[in-house]
Amino acid sequence: METGEARIAQTYLAGVAERLAGDGCSVGWDNWAGAPVLVGRRADFRLRWAATRLHLFTIAAEVPEITVPVIDSFTRQAMRYAKDHKGGLPVGLQTGVAVFPVLVSDRVDPAAMWWAMERQRMEFACMARPAVVDTARRAVGYYRGKPVVGRFYAHHQITKGDRYLTAPDWPLVQTG
Repeated sequence: METGEARIAQTYLAGVAERLAGDGCSVGWDNWAGAPVLVGRRADFRLRWAATRLHLFTIAAEVPEITVPVIDSFTRQAMRYAKDHKGGLPVGLQTGVAVFPVLVSDRVDPAAMWWAMERQRMEFACMARPAVVDTARRAVGYYRGKPVVGRFYAHHQITKGDRYLTAPDWPLVQTG
């Protein structure tokens, strides 16, 4: 029998899928080691981004508990997945990748929430803004800053993150 918190997580993920589709993203489910993972993606080109195409992935999953090692590992896995599945030119040749690795749970270590919110994670031509979704508190936290590296894309990522990751009546956790 499903718990109420599991239903809340599933409802949240369904809402993310709807918001992604509503913004023109391709949306589907993948299987990562037997676990269902929501994958949404889109590509945008802007001259103001030094004429680059940014491939934006939102990769979300429900997990039993979110700790710093869990969100860190999922973020690395999501970045690798996005780079491997983006298509087009090789990463770095007028092409960048941005990822929202999103984990959803009713058991969230507060340190994991702060880890997600403290900074953008970077690899060559690939940026990740991990998100932690606490269904018990109905709160969402992710990095909303403008880092030096990748600053061209910051407004786009914040706008898309706010659109995709926030749910009605769920507060966005703020730093400070």
